[in-house]
Amino acid sequence: MDIEFNKREDQNKLKLSEINQVLNQVKKGGGEKRLQKLRDEGKMTARERVEYLLDNIENAIEIGALAGYEMYAEHGGCPSGGVVVMMGHVSGRQCIVVANDASVKAGAWFPITGKKNLRAQEIAMENRLPIIYLVDSAGVYLPMQDEIFPDKEHFGRIFRNNAKMSSMGIVQIAAVMGSCVAGGAYLPIMSDEAMIVDKTGSIFLAGSYLVKAAIGENIDNETLGGATTHCEVSGVTDYKAKDDKDALNRIKNIMKSLGDYDKAGFDRIEPAQPKENPDDIFGIMPASRAEQYDTYDIIKRLVDNSEYEEYKPDYGKTIVCATARIDGWSVGIVANQRKLVKSGKGEMQFGGVIYSDSADKATRFIANCNQRKIPLVFLQDVTGFMVGSKSEHGGIIKDGAKMVNAVSNSVVPKFTIITGNSFGAGNYAMCGKAYDPRLIAAWPWAELAVMGGAQAAKVLLQIQEATLKKQGKELSAEEHQALLDKITQNYNKQTQATYSAARLWTDAIINPLDTRKWISMGIEAANHSPITEKFNLGVIQV
Repeated sequence: MDIEFNKREDQNKLKLSEINQVLNQVKKGGGEKRLQKLRDEGKMTARERVEYLLDNIENAIEIGALAGYEMYAEHGGCPSGGVVVMMGHVSGRQCIVVANDASVKAGAWFPITGKKNLRAQEIAMENRLPIIYLVDSAGVYLPMQDEIFPDKEHFGRIFRNNAKMSSMGIVQIAAVMGSCVAGGAYLPIMSDEAMIVDKTGSIFLAGSYLVKAAIGENIDNETLGGATTHCEVSGVTDYKAKDDKDALNRIKNIMKSLGDYDKAGFDRIEPAQPKENPDDIFGIMPASRAEQYDTYDIIKRLVDNSEYEEYKPDYGKTIVCATARIDGWSVGIVANQRKLVKSGKGEMQFGGVIYSDSADKATRFIANCNQRKIPLVFLQDVTGFMVGSKSEHGGIIKDGAKMVNAVSNSVVPKFTIITGNSFGAGNYAMCGKAYDPRLIAAWPWAELAVMGGAQAAKVLLQIQEATLKKQGKELSAEEHQALLDKITQNYNKQTQATYSAARLWTDAIINPLDTRKWISMGIEAANHSPITEKFNLGVIQV
């Protein structure tokens, strides 16, 4: 290994370490004091409940751990969106687990909480996975009720999805392990099976104080909506558990009893580790997002036996298309080539840029994978489509539109890993969040934006200078540089992987060494949902 490799390795591992430090902090929820208070009340914390329920936490993946990161500072923050979401196995059955974190504002729902819960339900619905709710929430966070309550993608959508999943035959299990109030009371009762923990769980549309204010009735919360009331009087819940572990054990027993599921039939053989060392990824990836590297070196460290079969290797070289296996699963890989390459016409093409020929190749490959029922994996490190008169006259918009069309209409499951850049329309063509990847994750140094920071800052500066000029103002050289630095700093912050993960534009920031696990877990989930649609590109400009 050369010195540059070692430098890149050190810098990229430092970036991973920084992300891990952030993750360790957000996993403390509302802080150690609040977590201990829950334990003193006889409860387990949200993460303790999830870990106890899952067969093996090490074989699970967490969705949206960084949701809400550096958001809502004026409200005290909302670590992990106030809810823990995991994809893992319970009694050998793959499922989604959603656990309210009562250490964060008593489990109240912020806007990002609602978005994260809807993402969990979306994953369950797309893949027809059982979903388990561990309920402990004070309901909507009232100071922000206008951003969580009334719209289509707000709080009410949760219960609509409960009803839809029930009609789809997707198993839903709920355990009320703390507060479950107001509109939130419908979630466990719209599940297939609901249980409640004695003395700590409660369900009611209005608590005792509100009942007193509304109708003048004097009643305590336990009598109003505790476990005994709902298991013996109202019949709202099915089981009364003596404590958290008893409730979680009941869920495990229910999961044991589930029948088998129809399978999509994605091909899998005995898994094999890559022959090339995956840890080399840290030394291969450049420290700067503008530098080049060979994407084949990354692919070899992700696929079984480091073997792949490339499609059209001598055509459209700025996108690599290949079939391979990841953890035994057959996959089709669409990856941006990040080094300078020579086209079939002898012209040099920039790495990370999508040209007409590479868009055409990718469109054909995506169609082939749909024909052969092979899941697609997109490795994004893209700066966008090629611009300029030559590309425009050559029909880059038409060829790019064909690729976007193919991605949009693909019926096999898609998985996206942002390994580097994710800029502009390249994000769309390479299956960004808007194009329904079953899972989308980013590596720690990933950047996601409409364009790179340097270019965007110059454009924004030109706009501001033009505005000032109309007002009769001119910037000095020092003012010009100060404004440019400020714009660049603000814009670069918005391109960082943490910014995207906080807003759930990605499901997670992951260690590159966990990429195989994420893709394998995703295909295993997708295998629960047989493909019922046919791939059809519709009307396109040939």
